[in-house]
Amino acid sequence: MSGSGSWIRHLTEGEIREIHLAVGSVERRGLDIADITRDDFPLPGLAPELARIREELLRGRGFALMRGLPVKGRSMRQMATAFWGIGTHLGEAISQNAKGHLLGHVKDIGHDPHNPEHRLYATRARHRFHTDSCDLVGLFCVRPAREGGLSSISSSATIYSEMRRQRPKLAELLSRPIHIDRKGEIPEGKGPYYRMPVFNHYAGCITTYYARDFFDGAQRHEGVPPISRQQTEAMDLFEDLAARQDIRLDMELRPGDMQFVHNHQIVHSRTGYEDDPEPERKRHLLRLWLSASDGRELPPAYAERYGNIALGTKRGGIMVPGTKPYAPLEADG
Repeated sequence: MSGSGSWIRHLTEGEIREIHLAVGSVERRGLDIADITRDDFPLPGLAPELARIREELLRGRGFALMRGLPVKGRSMRQMATAFWGIGTHLGEAISQNAKGHLLGHVKDIGHDPHNPEHRLYATRARHRFHTDSCDLVGLFCVRPAREGGLSSISSSATIYSEMRRQRPKLAELLSRPIHIDRKGEIPEGKGPYYRMPVFNHYAGCITTYYARDFFDGAQRHEGVPPISRQQTEAMDLFEDLAARQDIRLDMELRPGDMQFVHNHQIVHSRTGYEDDPEPERKRHLLRLWLSASDGRELPPAYAERYGNIALGTKRGGIMVPGTKPYAPLEADG
């Protein structure tokens, strides 16, 4: 993959023009970003290609990078509208946190990476290999960091196969439920943590959920047993394999790049980074969590994290009592 570039889709001038025309149409109608539907964002030339990319994400290699959308001279609203509009052709946006953010901002806003209730995307710290609580996750690069912030992805199915080959008992251990923290984002009727396997064997697939800081965070709750030495060994092996050079694929996101990943078969990470002191030059990515109504059939255990898991419906995301989904144009914690 690192040598082929087959996963990179360069936008043509005609496709870029289509996107700008669709953004202009939305602006003239005064639509709020969260209200934009696929019908509001027609892309007659690009739509068939987005359908192919969507199929590749859900039932093929599981990742894609779209490149070439100009951002210079574009406002945050225009960039967010373009990203959201393209996202409507891939899935339906869902809430990414208890505040109801449908449009996320991956940006250092001074959160403490050691606070178990803070999410790492709001810090400059290294973000270990993990999955998000959705079918597809999309990132749009507004600005890269001054130094660092490299994006990496790995196949969780490959990690499982390698674990099973090298240390089958550890692979089997991660196929059993593990305690997972909710970081204070607790759905109605649920507790502060839940249990789910890392590797889920279901409907002919290995569907993976991995988030080491959420596993560690669950240790603060009464009634959660300590992580065992073997569990630690299994998670360390998982991450060592994910970072292995012949498994890991690195991406340096450029302004205007859009990365899309299928969470159920791909884990992703980010190195720590350094920013410039000026706010207008700080690293800033937009993020979408997307539900795919015709995506992979999910194991029953996922209902603890996703709520609804039925095919043909919106599933995933984070909803707690009082959550009102919206699409902020700035990071607000």
